[in-house]
Amino acid sequence: MISPESLSPRPQTYEEQRASPRFALLLRAAKLIGNYGEYLSIVRDVSETGVRLRLFHSLAAERRLYLESVAGHRLGVEKVWENAGEAGFRFDAPIDVQRFIAEAGPYPKRPIRIKVTEEACIVVNGEKSAAHVRDISRQGACIETNRHLAIGQHLRIEGVVLPEFEATVCWRKHPDYGLVFRQLMSLEELAVCAFKMQPDVPFV
Repeated sequence: MISPESLSPRPQTYEEQRASPRFALLLRAAKLIGNYGEYLSIVRDVSETGVRLRLFHSLAAERRLYLESVAGHRLGVEKVWENAGEAGFRFDAPIDVQRFIAEAGPYPKRPIRIKVTEEACIVVNGEKSAAHVRDISRQGACIETNRHLAIGQHLRIEGVVLPEFEATVCWRKHPDYGLVFRQLMSLEELAVCAFKMQPDVPFV
């Protein structure tokens, strides 16, 4: 559980902190947005004043971040501890826990997409073309390429970090295209892959 001493605002007493109800949210995905990039995490439990997250890599270089739900709602957070793949964060202000659990926000729920920068190669009918991956989710990616693609076009894509995927073009606005992967990545695969594809993150 989150440490009450570290995650509750300082004016509260220890007894008040312990009285704050906590809710377990196993396998609830959320995105952290920091100074160096965006990161996938899993919400373990939450209270009005803080949240405990499962991490898939170290966030030693980050302290002040935003936590974004699948509905696009962002909350300012400060990391107060990190250990063995988990971290505790204090909210900038007390939150509505029921709203957080319901994932209410300004946008419809959709798979979490992580902004990345990755050079890649697409193969269409045996011909290779250069591309750049702009964001990625478990189900697909947004790429930029000078090659004109059609909606429904089948292709293969592979990057320096990104594994090879069979994919289908689902939308286009040249030079940007949306791809749907034929294979589904696990949350851990996405988290580690996206972390390595961040342009500025220090590897500490």
